[in-house]
Amino acid sequence: MASSPIPDCFIDGPPIAAEVARGVTRLFCRHELFAMCEVPLPNGRRADLMAIGPKGELTIVEIKVSKADLLGDQKWTDYLDYCDRFFWAVPHELAHYLEQERFLPGDAGLLIADRYDAAVMREPSTRLLAPARRKAETLRFARRAARRLSAQIDPSLGDAF
Repeated sequence: MASSPIPDCFIDGPPIAAEVARGVTRLFCRHELFAMCEVPLPNGRRADLMAIGPKGELTIVEIKVSKADLLGDQKWTDYLDYCDRFFWAVPHELAHYLEQERFLPGDAGLLIADRYDAAVMREPSTRLLAPARRKAETLRFARRAARRLSAQIDPSLGDAF
């Protein structure tokens, strides 16, 4: 079975968003972080990428590919309660906007990415989730991953839950 070079969850979006997601995913895999795209959160938000690391740490990545989308984003802080680390991922030409104080450069990491790879320009601070939240989010992550794999075997299962 051939796989698409672009994550399925970004097929309908801007092509550059899929390319940024691909580059970030490649970087994360080299560091033993494995990501899923378009992960719904209990607060109604949807993380562009959510990754789990070897010690169970959860990382959320918000992908921005246009100046208007980046500067108009008012919701990104809603992700912080669901991860240990938060990154922005952008193409090179948007990186300088993320130095603005409203994007919490002291707390949020920065990834510069293209379709081939990504580079960590700024590490995020780590804010450990409470144990009960970690358990709940890890279980949700695992079940969502298993559901997506099940839907590859039987596509009718994709909408069943």
